[in-house]
Amino acid sequence: MKLLTTVLLVLLIALSACAPSLDWREVNPAESGVRALFPCKPEVSIRPATPTEPGRMGLAHCKAAGLSFALAWAELADPAQIAPALLQMRLSVASKLAATAAPPQPMQLPGMTPNGEAQWQSLSAPSQQAKVAVFSRGLLVYQLVMTGAKPDDVAWENFMASIRLDS
Repeated sequence: MKLLTTVLLVLLIALSACAPSLDWREVNPAESGVRALFPCKPEVSIRPATPTEPGRMGLAHCKAAGLSFALAWAELADPAQIAPALLQMRLSVASKLAATAAPPQPMQLPGMTPNGEAQWQSLSAPSQQAKVAVFSRGLLVYQLVMTGAKPDDVAWENFMASIRLDS
């Protein structure tokens, strides 16, 4: 009996060592128009359109393995607001973190609306690293953010590459 208990304990330890710290799952937040893989179960909050604020907004976010992942979206009323909104969404993350920003890279995603401000970049702050991407489809603008004490390029690539805009 003692041998069986020892074997089961060793097996349990071995299995827990193999458990991934990032458990990727597809998420399709209501009214977001997008699907994404998150490495944890995100909390989703949605603010519907109101007479005073006509565009709907939402946020899906979670934390896993010392990293935070977020997808935010907002519906704009005027197409002329899209480029300034994308720029502001990207710059606001760097400002909030007081981070140094690497040069932005163009963001390409099947189905997105082409826009020169659709970009992603790495950010570095004294105690935090971040990656941010912004893009749009129609009047919806999107922001992806991953933050953590240490950069995780593989997690970011999985997160960013998983984005699928609904047809």
